[in-house]
Amino acid sequence: MKLDLGVEQIITKLDKASFEVAVVGGAVRDLLSNQAVTDWDLTTNAKPEEILKLFKNGFYSNRFGTVGVPTGDQTVEITTYRREMGYSDKRHPDKVVWGKTLEEDLSRRDFTINAIALKKVESGKWKVESAKSNSQLSILNSQFILADPFGGQKDLQSKIIRTVGDPDQRFQEDALRLLRAVRFATTLGFTIEEKTLAAIKNNANLLSQISQERIRDEIFKILESENAADGILLARQAGLLQIFLPELEVCFSVEQKSPKRHHIFDVGTHCVESLRNCPAKDIIVRFATLLHDIGKAKVANVTEEGVRTFYNHEVVGGRQALDIARRLHLSKDQREKLYKLVRWHQFTVNENQTDSALRRFIRNIGPENIEPMMDLRVGDRLGGGLQQPESWRLKLFRARLKEVMTKPFTVADLKVNGHDVMKILNIKPGPKVGEILSKLFEEVQEDAKKNEKSYLINKITELKNS
Repeated sequence: MKLDLGVEQIITKLDKASFEVAVVGGAVRDLLSNQAVTDWDLTTNAKPEEILKLFKNGFYSNRFGTVGVPTGDQTVEITTYRREMGYSDKRHPDKVVWGKTLEEDLSRRDFTINAIALKKVESGKWKVESAKSNSQLSILNSQFILADPFGGQKDLQSKIIRTVGDPDQRFQEDALRLLRAVRFATTLGFTIEEKTLAAIKNNANLLSQISQERIRDEIFKILESENAADGILLARQAGLLQIFLPELEVCFSVEQKSPKRHHIFDVGTHCVESLRNCPAKDIIVRFATLLHDIGKAKVANVTEEGVRTFYNHEVVGGRQALDIARRLHLSKDQREKLYKLVRWHQFTVNENQTDSALRRFIRNIGPENIEPMMDLRVGDRLGGGLQQPESWRLKLFRARLKEVMTKPFTVADLKVNGHDVMKILNIKPGPKVGEILSKLFEEVQEDAKKNEKSYLINKITELKNS
């Protein structure tokens, strides 16, 4: 195990000042799992003001005992041992009291795998905090001791997510932990322990009291995982999906199997399987793939022949996606991208499409969203039970799009301009000039070979003589 040099220097400085200090949280979990550590957190018995005296570049802007200390290209968070009391908003403690021991601090943490600490040993001065701790401490080397009073190492080895202490109490203290449990299970490939899962189901409604920004962050961490599809299904099993994405939850009751249709799954399962098969790494593309068919729940119908139809589901789904984006406080660019991908995902692919039709498609989604839309279509195909990621028609469609992209898209791309029109027709600037250019553009859209100056000048001359 290796500590980051900047982190080690911070630990050494606190130790030399006779303060206890330990590495905690995800950093310890990653070290024990032989994973690269990207986020270092420390805890200490030093008070915030004492930490700031040691680190002049540190900053303290909260009431929870956390001081940020910049080092290199990162900021290390150092938190004073603490106890927490009262969680009236189901997220933050109403009162924070400085703790006296490391074990006391670890006891307030969410899951056992996050309640393991690497404690710096001050030579000859370190004392065992309690008999309970002593039985679960193992020396890694002469400088650090692994403190694990709640069996986090065992759960880490068994790949289990378990709360520290009573699960109902943990979730009622901070309802975001409900979704964090699913996120950890998803990103780490773990399972949630039986009592912990039962407590999530019992307390699922508490998640509605958490800010949408916090929920969004957890959803995105799930979506960027290799196990994203399983994470969404786990969230549904735990009763959380109906809280943060009710538009998707209702889709699991919408059947798609019928004559003349290739689908083998209900709409909800299809959306999740589409996400599973989406090749994109971009979070918004993956989110759009998950949401692309949510509009089907609102427009589902069955004809007299027993064929299930979902007319205009992409239009309805686009509006729903925009509502979701606003609810989760996505950025303007993210909202627009999510909307376009869902709204226009039901595009036609055939060998007879004109250049004009292809240009309309590109204008609708934007050139920057062509590849993202292709990734969504691949996920959609495979998530619907088809065996091949691309049909020959889709491959041809891709090739045609590249070809059309090199052709004019606006009037400004014509080989003639307003000055040419005014000179040939001997007219002044006005709406007439724009009307003529628009007519020329419509003709060029149908046949790009006509975008030649000599040809277009002849067309303008014909208008003069007509």
